Amino acid sequence: MSLKKIAQMTGASVATVSRVLNNPDYQCKDQDLTKRIRKAARELSYVPDQNARQLKMSGRGKQGKAKQYAIDILLARFHSLEEDPFFAELYRYIETECYKQNCVLGQVLNVPDISLLSAAAGRARADGILVLGKCPQQAADVILRKYRGVAAVDRNPMDYRMDEVTCNGAHAAAMAVEYLLELGHTSIAYIGDCTMEARYSGYYECLLNHKISMIYEYIVSTNQTREEGYQAFSRLAALHKPPTAVFCANDVTALGFLQAMKDANGRRKKQAYRPAVISIDDIEEAVRCSPMLTTIRIPKGDMAHLAVLTLKDRLQGGHQACVRMELPCHLLVRESAGMYVT
Repeated sequence: MSLKKIAQMTGASVATVSRVLNNPDYQCKDQDLTKRIRKAARELSYVPDQNARQLKMSGRGKQGKAKQYAIDILLARFHSLEEDPFFAELYRYIETECYKQNCVLGQVLNVPDISLLSAAAGRARADGILVLGKCPQQAADVILRKYRGVAAVDRNPMDYRMDEVTCNGAHAAAMAVEYLLELGHTSIAYIGDCTMEARYSGYYECLLNHKISMIYEYIVSTNQTREEGYQAFSRLAALHKPPTAVFCANDVTALGFLQAMKDANGRRKKQAYRPAVISIDDIEEAVRCSPMLTTIRIPKGDMAHLAVLTLKDRLQGGHQACVRMELPCHLLVRESAGMYVT
């Protein structure tokens, strides 16, 4: 299917369609246009002609055609990409990588859909599936039976039952807390998931390693949403001795917290509560907020690239044992985390 057809469907120029589909970082001034282009490409199973030509040299399927794989996506922790900007951005990279690797994106599923898949006879229609987020045990059992290839892309490692491309959430959290400690902060709050989140364990283990006692009033358990981050500000600000720094488990939570801090401090100039704030992910909005968010960067583009290549290699019979690739994360110092002032 040609770029021209997608351009006709969306009202964009062919050049704009090409830029959107070949560069996951590119955004049209009209963000809805970007979404329409990517949606049309999925519906039409678009694959760039240049990639098909390249694959003619490397491998052919039956009847002399380059082998093309269909790949489903499983949203393991949420129902839609709109719920978590990190995974929405990761999906864009996966989408672009699939085009480059002559793969076709199939359905975007969530965990309830897997129950229906389990009841269906035979294998899934798609060849493989990429799991975004930590996959529940029962869902993992189903997709490992139903798909010829499975790869997980997550911020936390799983258990080697499937191929994985990941960053170590505990290490990322420790990096964030260590930075706050270097700035002189010792009363550090945590906002995020406290049940199955490696970032929480990284937080408290780092405090214990520095012989800093945990203060349970400083722990705010959430589902890591913007709204909960906003609400957490007033809860911490109301404490007799509020923390001087806050570690949020993801950027979305931190953005909500920063907005609440901005709103509250705009109403009262005196005795303003302005703790240092740091988080993890480095979503695009992290540089558009004020103050700009200090965060730990998770390499979404590299994760998407390796996940698609690994899944494709398995589908081609290139490896049999499960593999895990753990990528490094990096501290990005911006404006939201300042030094402790007595």
